Amino acid sequence: MVVDDHPMWRDGVARELAEQGLRVVATAPDAPAAVRIATATRPGVVLMDLNLGASSGVSAIPGILEASPGTRVLVLSASGEQSDVLAAVKAGASGYLVKSASITELVDAIVRTAAGAAVYTPGLAGLVLGEYRRLAGAGGDVPSGEHGSAPVLTERETEVLRLVAKGLTSRQIADRLVLSPRTVETHVQNTLRKLQLHNRVELARYAIERGLSEG
Repeated sequence: MVVDDHPMWRDGVARELAEQGLRVVATAPDAPAAVRIATATRPGVVLMDLNLGASSGVSAIPGILEASPGTRVLVLSASGEQSDVLAAVKAGASGYLVKSASITELVDAIVRTAAGAAVYTPGLAGLVLGEYRRLAGAGGDVPSGEHGSAPVLTERETEVLRLVAKGLTSRQIADRLVLSPRTVETHVQNTLRKLQLHNRVELARYAIERGLSEG
């Protein structure tokens, strides 16, 4: 689903994505409509602008995720400001691209987001992880999943988790550990399930909070 308050931009992006082979199930012009339509259509990925006129894309993210648990939100915004990026991620966005991204980059980001990856315009991933490290070091509120006692991860799952927290892609992790990318993704999905988390950003939070990203 494509959410943007500018009809020409919204329709143009939806058309280009469809031409690239993606199925666009709906579009929406503002935050209330985005929540309402996502509830009805249950899209795999919501491509969300932040500036929606009188409403904010950030305000729609929690409602979408609550109403459609399997949906992931990928922000596509003209802003690359730190405050906007962090607000979107803290609201539950799985990734963040600026609108200067090419259609090829956008399609790749949507596919990766649907698969559970955290996708960012180059430079923004470090900003997000840096903020989580700062919060963890200051004893701030760094969400870590709704679990009581810590789940037991295998040695390999822990290795993969450490590298996810360092911002490595599945391909980079596979090369580092001499595994296939598919095997890495299996470990990531198993770890997400054990920790009751939703995406790589939340995995990174978990790892950083526990010092697993060091070393």
